Amino acid sequence: MENNDTALPQEGELQLLEFEVGKNHYGISITKVLEIMMRRRLAPLPDSPEEIEGVFMPRDKLITVVDLHKVLKLEEDKDERGLFIICRFNNTDIGFHVDKVNGIHTTNWSEVEHPPEIAIRPENSISTGIVKSKDAIIMIVDFERIVIELSGKPELDLTGSENVQGEEFFIGKHLVIAEDSNFLNHMIVSSLTDIGFNDIRSFKNGKEAWDYIFSVREIGGDITDTIGAVITDIEMPQMDGLSLTKLIKSDSILKNIPVFLFSSLPDEQTSEKAAEAGADGHYTKPQIGLLIQKLAEIMK
Repeated sequence: MENNDTALPQEGELQLLEFEVGKNHYGISITKVLEIMMRRRLAPLPDSPEEIEGVFMPRDKLITVVDLHKVLKLEEDKDERGLFIICRFNNTDIGFHVDKVNGIHTTNWSEVEHPPEIAIRPENSISTGIVKSKDAIIMIVDFERIVIELSGKPELDLTGSENVQGEEFFIGKHLVIAEDSNFLNHMIVSSLTDIGFNDIRSFKNGKEAWDYIFSVREIGGDITDTIGAVITDIEMPQMDGLSLTKLIKSDSILKNIPVFLFSSLPDEQTSEKAAEAGADGHYTKPQIGLLIQKLAEIMK
């Protein structure tokens, strides 16, 4: 089954492909899904991580398949034949082996809750949110973290930022980060700090970032003397990045703050949505180097 509906969800809307692994319910944004295939024979890859089940080549394109049972430490449901959910992350097509697909669950980002920290340590969490449906609790999986960790390169790509190494930026100003993945949030902050951005305020969703930005607005004066720029993911619980961008850019005081979207959705339609919301740029994970270069330019 191919995902032929290329339209992005409406602002604030979340369309989750709900699936099961080991009888548990999980979800992934439909914007990341290319198609769903029946499970098929794979060619194993020697010396690969145990979570990598193998590779296959539909339509002359090599796709690596990740076994979510091993990632999530769950037993495979022997009653199900199994399916491959083919997704695209950072211009790479990857398959995920699951037991069953239940369909598309439509909700709003404001209805997505963060996993309780009392149950899951944020730095170890492989979930970015929880959605309650009539029949089950759906865990939104941090697929970006899975892909980055299995790639053997658990870091962001700094290509393009070589000329700004060792300098200091945003002295006296804040750089605001909104990223729901604790794993990626930490990586972004670490990369920017290492380059020389020395005053960063990071938040786990657009709502928390907006509350902070609006509180600074109330202080008065030129807002850009306090907030140098905002970097936001697109898909986040409580408030998505497009909604956050539109709120900032539609405000007479906040509109001069540079806002950059940093997401794993590289397609042209996403860039068009970013431009419509008023974003000053759209950059694709994990390539943060060009974004760092842009930040350095606007601060100079």
